[in-house]
Amino acid sequence: MKFKLENTDENLDGEIIKSVGNNEFLLKIQGKERDLKVITMTHDKVEFMLDSVYHITKYLENSTNRITLVIDGVKLTFNKRPEMDKIVYKNSGADSSADSQINLKSQIPGRVVSINVATGDNIKKGDVVCVLESMKMQISIKSHKDGVVKSMKLKQGASVAKNDVLAEIE
Repeated sequence: MKFKLENTDENLDGEIIKSVGNNEFLLKIQGKERDLKVITMTHDKVEFMLDSVYHITKYLENSTNRITLVIDGVKLTFNKRPEMDKIVYKNSGADSSADSQINLKSQIPGRVVSINVATGDNIKKGDVVCVLESMKMQISIKSHKDGVVKSMKLKQGASVAKNDVLAEIE
């Protein structure tokens, strides 16, 4: 399974190779085999030994799309579905070479969680225009080109359908 470390280009790739029994597992992390022994696991923390080194992890946030942990005192946020952003970005027209498309359309149905730009704002390709929530996942909808926001076609809390126009960008 792939995890993307938020605010970096770094991806972590990990899998459970086998259960050795007695809360012990053989993992493969970034291509390297590691030994894991889970000591205690509760609703808010996990104590474990990774390659004979003790660690404690506390959960701060855990959603379908993202998990925020404090591991040995260091706060880390992981996107559990890093490919989802790329798929939505590509299907929104952001990957197209044509800058002639004015309308930014939703490629998923969802509820508007936040609106990050306003009419008249100058934006760059890849800037987050709004955030939609669908099936408990929050997806950032990004601008498909540089330009000026001509109009916004959505309201916070409203529902949008697939292919609805979210904004006009010239």
